[in-house]
Amino acid sequence: MSTTPGNTYTISKQIKTEYPLIDNDPHFKRVIRYARPSDYVHGIVAAAAGPSLLYAMERFAPSYVGKGGVAQTMRLGGAMGLCGGFIYFYQRSILRFYGMSENAREVQMDMREMVDKVKRGEPIYGESQLTPAMQGVAARQSRYSALFMAVLPWFNFVNHSQHGVDTAKYYRQAERELEAERLAREGGNPSQ
Repeated sequence: MSTTPGNTYTISKQIKTEYPLIDNDPHFKRVIRYARPSDYVHGIVAAAAGPSLLYAMERFAPSYVGKGGVAQTMRLGGAMGLCGGFIYFYQRSILRFYGMSENAREVQMDMREMVDKVKRGEPIYGESQLTPAMQGVAARQSRYSALFMAVLPWFNFVNHSQHGVDTAKYYRQAERELEAERLAREGGNPSQ
């Protein structure tokens, strides 16, 4: 941990992956926004599997507990299916941020989103109400948390600047785009 006043963060460990790291602690809303249609399909299928299997077992090998018992079991199976389906959906999306599955689409979306924020003069990871020390605590608690999602679902709801990537790439790209826009406005003559 840094001992310099104002630097209350640790450098996060980089995991070697086949694809580029986008963010090792993405905000909950960002993970949902970047989800692919296939993530939704997988989540819905996983959510429907529990109650469907319970229904099929009841049809082929009845439990004879009566309608009240079957209805309670189906409600519980449905609730567990929804939770499991959401966790599966979320994990498929967040693993792309970690670079653990193919993420070319998300890399482009990330670059576009962050460069647009830089050009508007906004903080790239949003503003936070927390002190830098508490942001660091939140980051350390949720960094790479999706790898343990099956045991303990843990989400990042805190805006902070500790995401394990070099943010200079966003600023460099924003400078290039702003320069290209300036040249286009001036008619393409760089000497003006």
